[in-house]
Amino acid sequence: MTTSNNTTNRIVAIITLSLLVAAMPLLHVNAANNKHDTDSLPVKIERPVNSAFTFDIGGAQILDTYLTPIKYTGMNMRIGYERMQAMKFSPLHWISQIDAGIDYQKVKNIPRTRTMHSLMLEFQWGMMHRWHIDCLQGLQIMAGGSTRFRGGALYNAANSNNPVSAKLHWSINMQGMAVYNTHIRNLPITLRYEATLPFIGAFFSPEYGQSFYEIYLGDRRNIVHCGWWGNRFDMRNLFTVDLHFGRTSLRLGYRGEIETSFVNNLNCHFFTHSAVIGISGEWLTLRPGEKTIEKARIISALY
Repeated sequence: MTTSNNTTNRIVAIITLSLLVAAMPLLHVNAANNKHDTDSLPVKIERPVNSAFTFDIGGAQILDTYLTPIKYTGMNMRIGYERMQAMKFSPLHWISQIDAGIDYQKVKNIPRTRTMHSLMLEFQWGMMHRWHIDCLQGLQIMAGGSTRFRGGALYNAANSNNPVSAKLHWSINMQGMAVYNTHIRNLPITLRYEATLPFIGAFFSPEYGQSFYEIYLGDRRNIVHCGWWGNRFDMRNLFTVDLHFGRTSLRLGYRGEIETSFVNNLNCHFFTHSAVIGISGEWLTLRPGEKTIEKARIISALY
């Protein structure tokens, strides 16, 4: 009887030991998974706002055959504001951009005897997907879309009839950007090239010789047009260099814009080439009483 009990105990011990040995890998995997879960605990993500205030100055060429068949050339000025931020739902891969500005052009005819003024307001909002290029550290490529509204007026005091030409334009655009963060010795810099190309939209244009008084009286036929590359072609190119001096950066660059339309036998174009100067920087928005976490992950939209 004693021998039978000893045999049974040995069998139970062997089975128990075998189960423990078999369970060791499972325990190890479970511990590893627990460690992975601990390492992947959510980290607070901060998405600083990148803001820039800029001033452009350069040259302009304007033709609007509603007012005159002659090209006018002169000065272009622009005051602009740009806001960029990583998107909350996917901060590593998506960014949003707001671009607003006021343009003013003072241009003259070839003999420099007549002057025309142009004042335009614009607002643009867009989203772009971002790719970090592994083979070149610091390089980002972005592509997406935006929508833009632009409106204002041209004024030519020399015209006794119809001295004003109103401009209204809304568009949906394709947009791309390349950003490269690097250093010149110990100075961090950010190089950026951005291109915006509208491909469809709507714009206002009266008939040739149609006065705004006639439109006011109710003659509104054929004054709103679908804008596409067959009757309107616009493009913006922007190149900037941000020199980072501490928390505030100096922005230098170039902006070139093309706006053309041909409809109702009216030919209009705006060409501007300007130098850009401004200041930019990144700021974190905190609620009252909120404190930043030292181990928070900062995801910038540009830098």
